Amino acid sequence: MGSITNKRIGLFLTAAIVLMCFGLVLFRGYWWRSLADGPVGEYYGEQAVIDNYGAAFKQLGKEFDIAPEYLAALCMLESGGRKPAGSRYEKHVYARLKLVQMGFKQKYEHVTSASLKDAEDEALQNLATSWGPFQLMGYKCLLYDINVRDLREEDGTYWGVKWIHEAYGKFLKEGDYKNAFHFHNTGRRFPANGISKTHDPGYVNKGLELMACFKDKL
Repeated sequence: MGSITNKRIGLFLTAAIVLMCFGLVLFRGYWWRSLADGPVGEYYGEQAVIDNYGAAFKQLGKEFDIAPEYLAALCMLESGGRKPAGSRYEKHVYARLKLVQMGFKQKYEHVTSASLKDAEDEALQNLATSWGPFQLMGYKCLLYDINVRDLREEDGTYWGVKWIHEAYGKFLKEGDYKNAFHFHNTGRRFPANGISKTHDPGYVNKGLELMACFKDKL
């Protein structure tokens, strides 16, 4: 009798574990879909790009000689057109900036130990976070002698377009959007071997497709 009871308990526990695992799988799938679709109730998508930034992209595109549909496509890739755009903290960037600050690394791009001398840890984290519709890294503010908050508030769109123009405007002037998208995401030209180095392998192709979608809408 005792062995039968133990067997039933064992079967019950096994069934409970299987159901729990199945539930976790379903929850994980729902969670990842939710992340991909954006937070509930947050306005995002192609129409959000146009409504939130369309006028600014047309104005700044004219000022910096950049096709507004490129800016719109880039915004869609980087922030989904959300306003406020949100932010993304990059641990590996923080680690590199910390090494520069401590003198173990000479510099990180244009950032030197002198420019980080008085930076507290919270400030360093903000510099290692991307902001604005184009998700510009916080440390880019050091190029223009502005504060991180200038990248994440209303002026963030202007500073983002200015950096794009100065960093890889030559590609945009030539209509070389393949290299432009790749450079924005990686800081490098599209590899000669044809294998993208972007975090999302389809980043560049998605950008090119989005440009075509936005071309007649701006």
